[in-house]
Amino acid sequence: MSSIQQDLSILNKFNFEKPPVGIKFLLTKPEGIKRVGRRLNFCEMLPEAQKGKPFYATKEDITCVGPLYLGMLEGGEPIFESGKVGPKMGLFNDARVNRQLYDVIARIPQGSVKYMAFAPLDKLSFAPDVLLVTADPVQAGTLKRATNYSSLKMWTSKMPPAIECNWVYIHPFLTGEVYYQVILVPGFGMGRLRPGTILISFPYQFLPILVKNLQEMEWELYMDKLAQESIPKFKKRMEEICEEVAAEIGEKRDSRMLP
Repeated sequence: MSSIQQDLSILNKFNFEKPPVGIKFLLTKPEGIKRVGRRLNFCEMLPEAQKGKPFYATKEDITCVGPLYLGMLEGGEPIFESGKVGPKMGLFNDARVNRQLYDVIARIPQGSVKYMAFAPLDKLSFAPDVLLVTADPVQAGTLKRATNYSSLKMWTSKMPPAIECNWVYIHPFLTGEVYYQVILVPGFGMGRLRPGTILISFPYQFLPILVKNLQEMEWELYMDKLAQESIPKFKKRMEEICEEVAAEIGEKRDSRMLP
């Protein structure tokens, strides 16, 4: 097991309602992991892994449009790419609108992925390409600060009307960007998660940064606690901080910038 896999155990301190899940895109069958054993929609793979057992899936196991943008299919899929499915589901008023969705989704080069492995954090036996975390707003806030603590790394969110799984699984892997999705309403797809849940996808490049910053930074900021306790006390402390900085750089305070 690599050091990053061991270090990821720091995430257990969050006590997430559901465990983080690592995924890996593979050309060869993973060793030591069983096949999922039943056909699931692509979006169902995350909650399946959160039940506690690692597994891998092939194109025969993934229903809906997952195999299309995993590059597992030769050619396209006219039933979906025609745009005619979305209007029948009430997602769009016209096939032309739905059709545009397939112009912007991330696609892995054809033939480069034949297997996908999924594993909850405590059963992780591989270095994940993407780590998926389902968090509440407070937990997500700490994770956001952890990705920005040592260098400014912005999160991105497209909030697509459909095919959220594409953005959650594949977009961060191809772009190297941290992606997040807020679950707004219950329903199909990622809507199976509780509304208000924040789903965050960390690409592998970010995992060492995330771990290092979580190990070094304060998880609960004193200034946040002070602001919740008393706004006057918060402003007083901010004034003290600003005075300290002014003294350090030899500048006078601008009265227009007083807290």
